[in-house]
Amino acid sequence: MAFTLYSLIQAAILCVNAVAVLHEERFLSKIGWGVDQSVGGFGDEPGVKVQMMNLVRSVRTVMRVPLIAVNAVCIVLLLLFG
Repeated sequence: MAFTLYSLIQAAILCVNAVAVLHEERFLSKIGWGVDQSVGGFGDEPGVKVQMMNLVRSVRTVMRVPLIAVNAVCIVLLLLFG
């Protein structure tokens, strides 16, 4: 298997899928990344942990529906071209 642009895109889609299926109460709160752990003070710069949690939440919110279509296209391409 050669390293192609399609395999790079497929790896990115798999990573976005992995972020999209993370469950906040079952997994993220056990490692300290739940909703209640991201409380900061007024005027404080958000830390890396808070920014990562915002990224995870936004990916889960925004990319849920488009990922269905992207996954379907990838499956069809794999079935057609192997």
